[in-house]
Amino acid sequence: MKIEVSSRVARTAGFLYLIVVITGIFSIAYVPSRLIVPGDAAATLSNITASEPLFRLGIVAGYLCYTAFLLLPFALYKLLGSVRKDAAVLMVAFAVVSVPISFVNLLHNVNIVALLSRPELRVLSQDQLRSEVLLSLAAYGNGLLVSKIFWGLWLLPFGYLVFKSGILPRVLGVLLMAGCVGYVVAFVCGMLMPGYGQTALARFVSLPATIGEIGTALWLLIMGIRQPANTHSPGRSLDH
Repeated sequence: MKIEVSSRVARTAGFLYLIVVITGIFSIAYVPSRLIVPGDAAATLSNITASEPLFRLGIVAGYLCYTAFLLLPFALYKLLGSVRKDAAVLMVAFAVVSVPISFVNLLHNVNIVALLSRPELRVLSQDQLRSEVLLSLAAYGNGLLVSKIFWGLWLLPFGYLVFKSGILPRVLGVLLMAGCVGYVVAFVCGMLMPGYGQTALARFVSLPATIGEIGTALWLLIMGIRQPANTHSPGRSLDH
């Protein structure tokens, strides 16, 4: 693959990654922050009912995010597969495994929309409706927790490939690999520590992944790739 072709692949990967980042932040962070009130079921249900279009938009953004995330690792494989094939295969496998889990998990939020909008379900009392919505939200949160295992694991081989390739800043590879640790810590602590998501530790351990993924997306999209230092000829292929 020529450098020019690789740059086009890099920008395609960067575009897909940016879609994942923007839609992921919107659906996983922004929408819940506007609608979910921890420990207050009545306020949560009231917020979702009053802002149902925002809740629905979060679901659409989630499906767009996971569709782009299904395509992203294949573009990255094309770009980085020649660095070390076994690591590239692991990168793709860990990322792709998370997609069906994430797609199915979003059905919990789709069920909430059905509960609020289907006339035949309005026979439920307010307490029953509140309980059903909260159960669906809890199931959705548990699904996100499981997905974090794979969102973390794929970053380890991905970060390694970035670090070894020389076509991206090595610091991004380090941040991505540290992000893997952060996601695994988030899963373990989320399982063992009730209320972990509201702690300072939860915000701190997510920083390497956040910085590394946003930085990688923007670098690929804007800068493309840089020629490795050990490449002597401008026409030399990156695929050996």
